[in-house]
Amino acid sequence: MQISLHGLDRSYGSLHAVHDISLKIPDNTIYGIIGKSGAGKSTLVRLVSLLESPDKGEIYYESNRVDNLSKDLLISQRRKIGMIFQNFNLFSSRNAGENIAYPLEIAAVPSKEIDKRVDQLLELVGLTGRKDAPVSTLSGGQKQRVAIARALANNPDILFCDEATSALDPQTTRSILSLLKDLQHKMNLTVVMITHQMEVVRDACEYVAVLEDGKVVEEGKVADVFVTPKSDTTRDFLANLAPLAESEDSKHQDIVRWSTEGGRYTLRFRGDLTGEPVLSRIQKNYDVEFNIRAGGVQTVSDEDVGTLICDIIGESDEVDKAVAALKLSGIIVEEEGH
Repeated sequence: MQISLHGLDRSYGSLHAVHDISLKIPDNTIYGIIGKSGAGKSTLVRLVSLLESPDKGEIYYESNRVDNLSKDLLISQRRKIGMIFQNFNLFSSRNAGENIAYPLEIAAVPSKEIDKRVDQLLELVGLTGRKDAPVSTLSGGQKQRVAIARALANNPDILFCDEATSALDPQTTRSILSLLKDLQHKMNLTVVMITHQMEVVRDACEYVAVLEDGKVVEEGKVADVFVTPKSDTTRDFLANLAPLAESEDSKHQDIVRWSTEGGRYTLRFRGDLTGEPVLSRIQKNYDVEFNIRAGGVQTVSDEDVGTLICDIIGESDEVDKAVAALKLSGIIVEEEGH
């Protein structure tokens, strides 16, 4: 289901949490909304998921406006929405299966159908055999899998994930993101993922919007944003990517920094360029040296994106020629302070 936001505003007293946000979230994709604490992302997800109404602006699911629905229609629409949270929000008094069954009970689904649906969902999230397990006996990753199954119980069109992996260790985070990608593909879901972790955006999302002070400062395909970041907020996120656990068969490599000094230039490579000896060629043609401070290749939306942080040493005119040659080769060059 496509989601369209038009000029959303939301204030709490003197705090302007969301300011004039317009976005189009494509159907059948994973869309990331990232921002630092206080950027407005949690408020935005409450608006988009119909938990709150905007002070100004309009929200559409497909061509239907949904921010001004009557109470009965709003309740009906919310049942087509799934949500998962950082702290799982499971009932400690219910076991795994009973937690998953809860939204089905609210919807007055017959008990035999509930039992069948719960078994299907447990299998779907990889928890077959854990139906009667008390919540207290489940690991963090298993609790989140139960929460995901519960969110999918009523076959929603949209799944909202509000910091869904923030309470998990890196390896479990990777497994949950893999599960969400698999479920999105199998169920043709529109998934909206709220996060402060660029690693989550890199590993799960196809599109991203970057928030700062309640405004969208950048949006687009994740691979494009990684290669050509336009805002200082995005560059700061990219400069501070934290490593996530790597699976044995993964091509994924995190950026490794072996020198905290220098690093005036950031070079970003895309696709086939990540395997080309571009720097060697440039160094042969111009009187410059490259001092590499950090580097790595990351897989972003199934595309290889390479990053090198370096200094380019030489006379200023030779450095300028080398930088021009790098750009001509298709490499994105960012210079500190420019």
